[in-house]
Formats: sequence, structure tokens, C-alpha cells
Amino acid sequence: MNEVLLFALLTLGLLGTVAAVILYFVAQKFKVIEDPKIDLVDDVLPKANCGGCGFPGCRAFAEALVKSADVNKSIDGLNCPVGGNDVMKDAAAILGLEVQEQDPLIAVIRCNGSKANSPAKIDYDGPSTCAFAHNLYAGEGGCPHGCLGLGDCVASCDFDAIHMNPETGLPEVNDKCVACGACVKACPRGIIELRPKGKKDRRIFVSCINEEKGGVAKKNCAVACIGCSKCFKVCPFEAITMNNNLAYIDPIKCKLCRKCVEVCPTDAIHELNFPPRKKKPEVVENTTEKESVPAASSDNKNETQA
Repeated sequence: MNEVLLFALLTLGLLGTVAAVILYFVAQKFKVIEDPKIDLVDDVLPKANCGGCGFPGCRAFAEALVKSADVNKSIDGLNCPVGGNDVMKDAAAILGLEVQEQDPLIAVIRCNGSKANSPAKIDYDGPSTCAFAHNLYAGEGGCPHGCLGLGDCVASCDFDAIHMNPETGLPEVNDKCVACGACVKACPRGIIELRPKGKKDRRIFVSCINEEKGGVAKKNCAVACIGCSKCFKVCPFEAITMNNNLAYIDPIKCKLCRKCVEVCPTDAIHELNFPPRKKKPEVVENTTEKESVPAASSDNKNETQA
């Protein structure tokens, strides 16, 4: 019995030793030597792991930066929205490169179908997720493109940058937004867009994505874009395009002249963080009575004709 037990122990020990040796040589054969610059770049990243850069996490983004620097000799086109230009400069300095500064972005809500502008026609009674409701019905106000108001965008944000306004039933973005894009992906209606913050934090955009014809869109929402093209015609910078009954303002071409805001008949175009408009001076009509000139007498007329 003891001999059998001893033989079994020796056999298992020998098999374990052989397996360990094989695994060692396999590991040496296929080992990957990691570039030490990856650790250095990873250290300067914000460790948010939000995915806003397009990669699963900060470590994966650091690997992509180092690889791009080695292969393309550039890291342009890669961006950390949380860290911004400062973090990208630090990463570029580690890699011995220069990086072009990018305009900071912020999420904007392209829907103004509030409870007042798009009154509820039905009461929704179901799971409180936009993803579920989107597949079930058009929305309480009837707009198939409008905000459902169930807060999937709020749940997706790791930075406390978006909240639901109970009075309007719409999400609102605050200054904590880092443009990670999580809310954009979470919204099944696609009403959230990342746009440049703009000079002095000023932005102009069409707060509507409804592509229905004007009459139908206006029926469901008082402030819907009706595709009238007035903004398109008045824009001096060719920043506005019309497509599928909907106007869109290119944030790069837009010079913030606000002419489009003035002509929009439904107030579908929003202007944020602008100073109040100056009131046009009222034109005062001249009410001074003209001096009356007495008419010539008939005798004078006859003398003149003579």
C-alpha cells in the first residue's frame, strides 16, 4: 500500500515538473515585451475608464497612443475627452511628439419637447427605461423622435453631469460634462450630440431632430423644426443645411451671428450663454404740424392768369 502511494506521488511530481518546464519554454517563446512608455502614458491619463476615447479603458488608450506614435509618428486623431488638451500634451511629451489642440466638447440636448411644448396624449405605464419605451411607442407627446424622459442618459453618466428636470421632463447638461459620449450612446432616440463648447461657452443649435413634415411635427410639438428653410436662406456663412425637413447648424462653420435665431418661426433654434439682445430704438414719428399756407383768393388767381 505504501509503495503504491509513493509511486503515485512520484508520478504526479514528475508530471508536474515536466508540465512546468514545458510551460516555461512556451512562455519564453511567446512572451510579449511591453513598451515601458505605456506605463508612463497610462500614469498621466485620468483613470476614468469611461470609454470616451473609443477604447475600453485608459490602459488600452495608452497602448493605442504608443502604437500610433511608433507607427504613424503622430497621435493626432486620438483624444482623451476627460483629460482634454492638458493630458494630451503630457502624453505627447512622453512620446516625443507634439499634438494639435482640439476644441473642448460638451453634450447638448437636441430636443425641446417639454411637458408644455409637447403635452402628453397618453400615460405610459411600463419599465422606466428609454430603451424599452423606444421600442414600444412614439412617446407620450406623440413625437417619434422626441425625448422619452425616462433618464437612461442620466444613469449612464459617471460624472454627475446630466439630470432630469422634473418641470420640463427633459435632461439638462451642466458644466461637469467631459464629453465622454456615454449619454450619446445611451439615448435610443439620438437626441444628444457632442458639440464644441464654443467661444465664451456660446452655442447655437437646432434643438429638434424630427424629420416629419411641418404640419405633423408642429401638431406633436409646438417648437419643432418645420423645415421652412428660413434659417438656411438667411445664414451668410453657409453653416446651415436642410435635409429631410430638418435644419442642421454646422458648429465649425457657424459664426454665432444669430440671424437664424431671429427668423425661426417656432423657436426651434437655441442660443446659449449669449448676452441679452439690445432693443432696437423706437422710431418716433414727427408730429409737428406743418404751417398752413392760406389759399390764394379767386381775385388773385384771375390776376395771375391775366
